[in-house]
Amino acid sequence: MLNEDVKKILISQEEITDRCKQLAKQISDDYSGKVPVIIGLLKGSIPFMAELIKYLSIECELEFMAVSSYSGTESMGDVRILKDLDRSIKDCDVIIVEDIVDTGKTLQKVKELLYSKGANSVKVVSLLDKPSRRIIDISAEYIGFEIPDEFVIGFGLDFNQKYRNLPYVGVLKEELYKE
Repeated sequence: MLNEDVKKILISQEEITDRCKQLAKQISDDYSGKVPVIIGLLKGSIPFMAELIKYLSIECELEFMAVSSYSGTESMGDVRILKDLDRSIKDCDVIIVEDIVDTGKTLQKVKELLYSKGANSVKVVSLLDKPSRRIIDISAEYIGFEIPDEFVIGFGLDFNQKYRNLPYVGVLKEELYKE
């Protein structure tokens, strides 16, 4: 059972829903009169993006990119684009949806790529922020929750592709990933 692998629940489903409503209002206010292209970074952003966009009161367009920098619990350092955008974003206002801002390497690479493709502006909304692990000086404009340096799973976050479907953010039991 998935729940048996969780050391503790860090952020409940209700807290996530409430925070998504607040973030959506803030984004809707900031982008009033605009139609931003909202780009979800696969796969981790899917539950957060789905929850967030339900509460937006503005028109928006959706896109996805797949990027990778992780193997197991550690960032490999190099960021690989596995799936690029299916459309042009020239002169568009872009909002990247991210599950977690950790080292900042992935976010920096994706932002640079989107600007090189002609984006008018690029902002980031992230469910989680883990500033204690930051290597690159970068941050999201919209942050759901700041968390401590623990290995988190659920609500899109995974360990070796598992646990993404948990309806909350939890801390994975160390014995499951430490050798």
